[in-house]
Amino acid sequence: MDAAEEAVDLLLESGRAPGDILVLTTGEQHPWAAHELSFGEAAYWAQHDAGDDVFFADVSAADRAASRPVVVVAVNGDADGTVARTLPAARDRAGVLLIVCGDPQTINSALGAGV
Repeated sequence: MDAAEEAVDLLLESGRAPGDILVLTTGEQHPWAAHELSFGEAAYWAQHDAGDDVFFADVSAADRAASRPVVVVAVNGDADGTVARTLPAARDRAGVLLIVCGDPQTINSALGAGV
């Protein structure tokens, strides 16, 4: 999770607009998403639809999340092969750049290759 947050910070510092970035988590929900969801699903998804800020979502919501130029995947869990299912969905949502952060062994295992 820390590496994904650092990637987001670097993207913003390099001039990427906040609304260009979608962050997906494969395990525990990002604290921002958990906080925003406490106000209800409608408010949470309204922020997504507005597209004004970085949006954090659990991989289970990846199908509902719209494409953005940059998708950052925080590989912070791999229950039941979540990572293997997440990476293709994340790639499909990333218009320009896909960044995957997490344990290299977990990621390589999900890809079936040494990357």
